[in-house]
Amino acid sequence: MDVYVCEICGYIYDPELGDVDSGIKAGTAFAKIPDDWVCPDCGAEKEDFVVQ
Repeated sequence: MDVYVCEICGYIYDPELGDVDSGIKAGTAFAKIPDDWVCPDCGAEKEDFVVQ
């Protein structure tokens, strides 16, 4: 499964881990994250992430 990296701060969203602190369960694909989700480290928008 691909991981997604914030171009602003380098935070890595790993779908296998999710973002539990933001209410995103482990196993949640990046495409399934709500559009208003933001990077938990810097607040960047979802569109500021790139697949790696």
